[in-house]
Amino acid sequence: MPERFRVAPGSVTAVRVFGGDRLDIIDQYGRQPAELTVLAADPAAIADAVPDTAATVLRRLTPGPDENGYAAARILSLLSRHRIDQHASVATGLFGEHSRAGSRAGFTVDADAVVLVAAPASPMSLTGDDPNPPSEVRVEVHRADPHRPELRELPAPLAEPLFDMRIDAATASSYEVQAGQFIQVIDVAGRQCSDFLAFDARELADGREFGLDATTTRTIGGGAYPQPGLHGKFFDGRARPLVEVVRDTVGRHDTFALACTAKYYADLGYPGHINCTDNFNATLSRFGVTARQGWSALNLFYNTAFDADHQLISDEPWSRAGDYVLFRACADLVCASSACPDDIDAANGWEPTDIHIRVYDSTRRFSVAVGHRLTPDSEPVLTKATAFGGRTAALTSNVTEYNGYWLPNSFDNHGPHQEYWACRERVAVMDLSALRKFEVLGPDAEALLQATLTRDIRRLARGQVVYSAMCTETGGVLDDCTLLRLGDNNFRFIGGDPYDGIWLRTQAERLGLDQVWIKESTDHMHNIAVQGPSSRDLLDGLIWTPPGQPALRDLGWFRFLIGRLDGPDGAALVVSRTGYTGELGYELWVHPGDAESLWDRVWDAGLPYGLAPLGLEALEMLRIESGLVAAGHEFDDQTDPFEAGIGFTVPLKSKTDDFVGRAALVERKAHPQRALVGLLLDGNDTAAHGDCVHLGRTQVGVVTSATRSPLLGASIALCRLAVQHSSPGTRVEIGKLDGHRKRIPATVTTIPFYDPDKTRPRS
Repeated sequence: MPERFRVAPGSVTAVRVFGGDRLDIIDQYGRQPAELTVLAADPAAIADAVPDTAATVLRRLTPGPDENGYAAARILSLLSRHRIDQHASVATGLFGEHSRAGSRAGFTVDADAVVLVAAPASPMSLTGDDPNPPSEVRVEVHRADPHRPELRELPAPLAEPLFDMRIDAATASSYEVQAGQFIQVIDVAGRQCSDFLAFDARELADGREFGLDATTTRTIGGGAYPQPGLHGKFFDGRARPLVEVVRDTVGRHDTFALACTAKYYADLGYPGHINCTDNFNATLSRFGVTARQGWSALNLFYNTAFDADHQLISDEPWSRAGDYVLFRACADLVCASSACPDDIDAANGWEPTDIHIRVYDSTRRFSVAVGHRLTPDSEPVLTKATAFGGRTAALTSNVTEYNGYWLPNSFDNHGPHQEYWACRERVAVMDLSALRKFEVLGPDAEALLQATLTRDIRRLARGQVVYSAMCTETGGVLDDCTLLRLGDNNFRFIGGDPYDGIWLRTQAERLGLDQVWIKESTDHMHNIAVQGPSSRDLLDGLIWTPPGQPALRDLGWFRFLIGRLDGPDGAALVVSRTGYTGELGYELWVHPGDAESLWDRVWDAGLPYGLAPLGLEALEMLRIESGLVAAGHEFDDQTDPFEAGIGFTVPLKSKTDDFVGRAALVERKAHPQRALVGLLLDGNDTAAHGDCVHLGRTQVGVVTSATRSPLLGASIALCRLAVQHSSPGTRVEIGKLDGHRKRIPATVTTIPFYDPDKTRPRS
């Protein structure tokens, strides 16, 4: 298997290669230039790499105190060691504006070298005829000798470490850190557990042991273990924070089981087996810590869960080589970390390996993030702040990780109910930048979308937006989306799942459509939604449109315009008359560099209208009342559009062209099994996603979403129900506790609960 490296747009990645290796540079998504610079003692180390252009990305690198600045400093240090003037650096230019997705440039390595691969980036045009967002480049290295000792085992440091410490397999080590410093625990080879202990160092010096307390932490945070975000701290028995989780690229750990003990191995027939508890007792003795028979620890990378019978089970860790957890010390600490010696079950993938510790200075700044992998073989992508994050962060710290971005749950001095009423009665503004945007470009763009979406894309006019489903061959909904037509061969796909782009590219390859590019534009175009009865009046004075574009006041439902903010010289933006609240509303799309200016103008102009910010909790009430569906709730790839309540997106009679899932959907429509309905609950109890719905003993449905409706003054739910019982007025019961010990009576009703004729968004 080749080693793979990612080159993000606008960045440089350094890769060490050796004589006999083969190097492939790949234009992953097409139309993305790349620059290859070779650093080697032998000028012919890579014979086919002939410098023919300026190394534009290298020339612009600037070191700095943050993580990106440190990475730039490392690259500049490499240039300096090879006596290359940064501002005169050159590169081999690769690919270009017409290169196909997956285009490769291959090189044979004749002598040892360091190769620098860069992906030049410039801002995407929001309003031009040829939007081409910069995209990542991939590097693959096929090693002549995969077992060379020089090959790096660890990911590059996040900053200059204060110290590095290797914890050899089956051992444990203790170390001290100061308040504010960062601790990075790295799984070197993957699938290796590491128990983590921390004690308040000042208390320990006075003979008092206050260490991490898993039960206290679970009680305060409400989760099995802290994760990056609002509930990210580990507490001691006094309920004082000791460490805060800053980053986690794995997402599965354990705080229920002890670090492995001598008794555990002896009971399984392995007396005398080395264990983490004895290792901890030995390494902590120098600090006067009392030895224990078993240590309650944060078991990093240990994959445990409770099954349906409430039994604690375990399996191989999720972690891969280079995965890590980054902590920030909340006090001066004495810490201990282990490389677990368990080789008698799957806890360490049956083969104990090393753990590595890095400690960074408190002056460093690291983004708070979790890691997501889009495909099994992809690298983790860390959570990002949106371009509006600086403005929303000033209004609230109650944020949540949502599809790879941090978005507000609710806002200080407002709260979900006040935000809800602002949207229903006045106007509200919400950051929706986490939506995934893809530019679908080229002569085959329409053919691809016609073959993959349920709607008839050939009927879509310029300036129009259509809502559609995208299905699997079996008729399940991969995602719902809106599609904008910007030109004959230019479309903008907006969905919720980052996998959407991969799916579209896979289908283009399957269909042999080689004149289409699917370029992700999520990070090059962020958006807010301005929703509510006063949204039109608020925006009318802000949005300038040129001749040939409709004025904002005249913009029709599910149409969009291309305009400017505050006049012809203002920031370019796209405005669509769409939303997710059931109210009159608009979505505004701008380049991230213009995001804060847009927020400020909307905020200032909205004050006379009673504008309020809108968070995810209020949005949930709004969209359930309006019968709007959500991924993972009303639909997934096991649920077809008819069952999900969006059967109107499947015009089987008028769309005669074939599309992915059509045959299955014809069959499913003819023989429906379930339907999406509303439930109006008796009393004030609320239901929850996943609650069973019964007629007597028999389960006939499941609650997909539920809320307490402020407008109706009642508890409501969306429910996927057997068609035999889906008639309005049918009486059912929602099962709570174990589904039988408590039942909430409810009545089946039509959806939406609010404004069923959609007169408000159409107004």
